Amino acid sequence: MKLYEYMGKELFTLYGIPVPAGGVVAVPEEAEVLAGKIGAVVVKSQVLSGKRGKSGGIGFADSPYQARELAAKMLGSRLSGLAVDKILVEKKLQIDRELYLALTIDGALRKPVLLSSAQGGMDIEEVPEELIIKIALDANIGLQPFIAREVTRRLGLSGAVARQVVDILLKMYRIFVERDAELLEINPLVVSGEQVIAADAKVTIDDDALYRQSGLPLVEERTATEKAAHEIGLSYVELDGDIAVMANGAGITMATLDLIEYYGGRAANFLDAGGGAGVEQTAKALELLLARKPKTIIINIFGGITRCDDVAAAFAYVKQNIGIPVPVVIRLVGTNEERGREILRENGIEAYQLMHEAAAKAVQIAREN
Repeated sequence: MKLYEYMGKELFTLYGIPVPAGGVVAVPEEAEVLAGKIGAVVVKSQVLSGKRGKSGGIGFADSPYQARELAAKMLGSRLSGLAVDKILVEKKLQIDRELYLALTIDGALRKPVLLSSAQGGMDIEEVPEELIIKIALDANIGLQPFIAREVTRRLGLSGAVARQVVDILLKMYRIFVERDAELLEINPLVVSGEQVIAADAKVTIDDDALYRQSGLPLVEERTATEKAAHEIGLSYVELDGDIAVMANGAGITMATLDLIEYYGGRAANFLDAGGGAGVEQTAKALELLLARKPKTIIINIFGGITRCDDVAAAFAYVKQNIGIPVPVVIRLVGTNEERGREILRENGIEAYQLMHEAAAKAVQIAREN
């Protein structure tokens, strides 16, 4: 479960990690009042999505009036497909340095790891690996002060700033353990004069541990479409592309997304229809894809438990009864493949046998539309 930034900062405050002065608001007038008390502020959309700065989800205001105008523009808008119904208004910081700190679980090592970098701020994903400090931690020992001091040394910090970062690291680890976190990230951790302040907060809690985290707010992460998919038993995640994807299995779905990116396209979603999906469920899956208004749809089926003729029959049903207003590319191989191909031919579709050819065609269509 992901927490909104303001929730993460409330958690930080509870553990003594310094954050900027401010508060969360739901109407523009509240932003104006808060800015009147604080002065120059940053206004931040509260959505469970990254890259807010590049998407227009973060703005700066030097006056209460500007804060109200920014809030009015953000509230009710959509960012990365997510509705903005709350914004965080907080003090604009003087930024002398931006650092990056994170704790997460390394699945390969089966250990918690501490990540840090002197290259914090936007586009941390693009920072070269050699500039990221990665330290695997022994869960039986935890994050000891000498490890935190070594991190500050490698970050080039000294004096009061180094001591504050050590303190923040130790408190982060305490949160990580006590709150069953999968990810705890501060990016950026701002050095402002002699003060060190968490300018952002990203916290993800292990879903399987929520039963013992009753003090945390429950956050619904799914979009309306994701909820609808979940209700009919489908694994669905919205993405920001224009090529809708349906496949039968997590592995083949991920491979389809990779091929779309390889050929220069962008997937609109991850949709694993699963094994054994019947005509009705497959038809509902197609309806979900069409609701996103993609430029094209790619259906990639390797029939084992899932029968190719069932998928083809579902496609025919949706086309005849609801309509499919965008081009569809289908790769169909496996159980009852020939019958499935016959059904598709009757509906004007020639199925591909090779998935890379289907992916390349879907990207070509999306570019042309």
